[in-house]
Amino acid sequence: MTSTELTGPLNEQAGARAPLPARRRFTSHALEILPGLALNSTIAGAAFALRLLPGMATFSPMILSIMIGIAYHNIVGTAAWAKAGVSFSLRRLLRLAIILLGLQLTSHQVVEIGGRGLGIIVTTVLATFVLTIWMGKLLGVEAKLTQLIAAGTSICGASAVIATNTVTDADDEDVAYAVACVTVFGSVAMFSYPLLPGLLHLDPHAFGLWSGASIHEIAQVVAVAFQDGQQAGEFGTIAKLSRVMLLAPMVIAIGVLAARGVKGGKSAGAPSARPPVPWFVLGFVALVGVNSIVTIPLEAKAWVVAATTFLLSVALAAMGLETSIGKLAAKGIRPALLGAFAFLFIATFSLTLIKWMG
Repeated sequence: MTSTELTGPLNEQAGARAPLPARRRFTSHALEILPGLALNSTIAGAAFALRLLPGMATFSPMILSIMIGIAYHNIVGTAAWAKAGVSFSLRRLLRLAIILLGLQLTSHQVVEIGGRGLGIIVTTVLATFVLTIWMGKLLGVEAKLTQLIAAGTSICGASAVIATNTVTDADDEDVAYAVACVTVFGSVAMFSYPLLPGLLHLDPHAFGLWSGASIHEIAQVVAVAFQDGQQAGEFGTIAKLSRVMLLAPMVIAIGVLAARGVKGGKSAGAPSARPPVPWFVLGFVALVGVNSIVTIPLEAKAWVVAATTFLLSVALAAMGLETSIGKLAAKGIRPALLGAFAFLFIATFSLTLIKWMG
């Protein structure tokens, strides 16, 4: 018997066993991320439970999740066994949640806003983002933190902040600070806007458009707009969702600018850490298209919305578990001033456009 004949069966057996190490690695990785993932999920669950308390329903579970995560990290401390699950939540789960956001939007909603309303929203988003970037440079705020505040204010609050950070790759403290800014000033809008329709002579249609075009979080828009009636509430929600559709092109644009910055800066010649067009944005756009063509049952859509919110809450809980209050405080007052400027600008600019365009 030749040596080949002797080794043949052995090679076949080795080939049959080859997948085992890969399966073991997968199992080992799953076991490694489960403890941290369970901790993040518990925090997200606690955030949902907190919203059942009186006065807490106006805060989104995403905001509450990052607050609980920050408190846990700075009081108890994030253990080493949770690190892998925290990292998994900040990357994989976050991108999946952003993709699923596409199922909450359709092209038909843009049509309902109309050309004039859509023009107001697009102009407001672009002007707010550009002016916030300019003001950030003027105040001396770090570029990445400035971009996060600009995106969160101009698009959709915490969701835009964490989506933008997939291409800016800022520190977790920057993300937490930006989320805090959109939370604080979104809350200011939530309590002040309902007092203004009569004073500003805004009918339900105009008030809904103003709320949707300028308030940070979807939950905050809903809480504000419906206080002026059903018509204002529905139009405000549609206006806000149309604004969220601008998340994809904005993240792509920031990614392209970031890639150019790497090539033209100190790291010239080094490959960019991320492609200019993040793959999850393409998934987001694809699901918007699917949702525009295919009629998804309301019950199924409700489950998708709940799952998406939960996944985003898990990601923000993980972000909180990596955020140091000491590092936040070290950033000083300037980023907060930038957040205040961005809020005041988007509120006054969008209102001016609505009044001017009738």
